[in-house]
Amino acid sequence: MEDIIKEKISADHLLYVSLKYTKTCDVIVNLLLRWSKMIETSIESVLKHAKKKKKISSIPSNPVGKIDAVKKLFKKDQNYLKVIEEYEIFKKIRELRKERIGEFRKNVTLKVFYKGKEININLDKLKEYAEMLENFISTTKQFLLS
Repeated sequence: MEDIIKEKISADHLLYVSLKYTKTCDVIVNLLLRWSKMIETSIESVLKHAKKKKKISSIPSNPVGKIDAVKKLFKKDQNYLKVIEEYEIFKKIRELRKERIGEFRKNVTLKVFYKGKEININLDKLKEYAEMLENFISTTKQFLLS
């Protein structure tokens, strides 16, 4: 849990301090990668705890298997599943085709093309993600303390 909190603190700093003053798409990409690492750490912790509590028989070794195992564990929690879906985008952010719009301006936007869809990631979208991730972390914490 400690590692998850450290990642969250770093991500919050990127969102509320770095992005506020620099307003570049590079900061947005780094923030998404930081969130990706935080979610990955959470998934690892959840799977280890689930194995210890005998909710799963074994921890899958490949990333897709881990995501599927977590989806099965939290199939009733829509917010958790939404974060896992976003995680798949965050994880691939470096390889995806991107367009930078309005860098160094108030309305900086990173346009990402994922599975034929166009996703505009701006400050409002980042705050929406931050709120989702806050709920994700509290759900993860409750699960790890159960």
